[in-house]
Amino acid sequence: MKRRDVFFDGVALDAAHRGRRPYIWRFTVGQRVLHGVLVVAFFVLAFTGLPLRFSCVVWAPRLMALWGGARTAGLIHRWAGGVVLACFAGYLGYAAVALVRARDRRALLWGPESILLGWRDFREFWQMLRWAVGKGERPRFGRYSYREKFNYLMVFAGLGVIAASGLLLWFPEFFGRFLPGVVFNVATIVHSYQVMLLAALIVAYHFFDVHLRSTKFPLDGVMVTGRATLGYMEEEHPLVAERLGDVAGQAPSPRPVADRVAPPPPRWLGVLSAASGMLFLALGVLLVVLGLWDVLC
Repeated sequence: MKRRDVFFDGVALDAAHRGRRPYIWRFTVGQRVLHGVLVVAFFVLAFTGLPLRFSCVVWAPRLMALWGGARTAGLIHRWAGGVVLACFAGYLGYAAVALVRARDRRALLWGPESILLGWRDFREFWQMLRWAVGKGERPRFGRYSYREKFNYLMVFAGLGVIAASGLLLWFPEFFGRFLPGVVFNVATIVHSYQVMLLAALIVAYHFFDVHLRSTKFPLDGVMVTGRATLGYMEEEHPLVAERLGDVAGQAPSPRPVADRVAPPPPRWLGVLSAASGMLFLALGVLLVVLGLWDVLC
């Protein structure tokens, strides 16, 4: 094992490096870029909007000053909101095109490769509960487990609500032509509370599932590097690993094609994965702490 993959006692810092090789492509460049852009935009939105939501708290003026004042913070907030709206609209367009072109739409939406929650996922959740208390076998997941699908649903729905309510508040003159004033009052409340709820869910659930579980601690950088070891796939997604068969003789694909053998990630990408994972985890915890400050003090 190369030194860049080692963490103290020989266990890889990044869970995606653990287990037997070779590496397997899991995510495309587009998926990884979209994830990264949304993460950055979300934190920018949260930390520029937070001083307004809790303007009476002692830390709010200091945080606002870091952005250069309320006017600058507002501009940055709107630009970040525009990025989220663009990503959301682009993704909806991509999903619509994929649905129209799909030969089997039912399989695309509810098949074993789907990212959407289905009845199978509820069965696997129940099976996981039974396994946790020693009453059954651990479920064997395919491309996405019920945890990953819930993460997807949580972020997709949460960002959708934030984007829709933010759009109303961004252009009140336009929407005020055909919407009653009470809608904007509701949008203001929903927008601020939804950000706090989504932040709490991301830190309490998504970060725990991706970074803080015993099998992944302290981080899982597969979304940054786009690849994971065969051993990782056998543990996290055994049904996919079985379909791969014997990959020992396959030549690594330089292009990120799902389920193809991948070259090891370069050192700079591993460093970026570790640094960004720790940074966003710390920012998420800080976001929740600042929100609870006003509630508990």
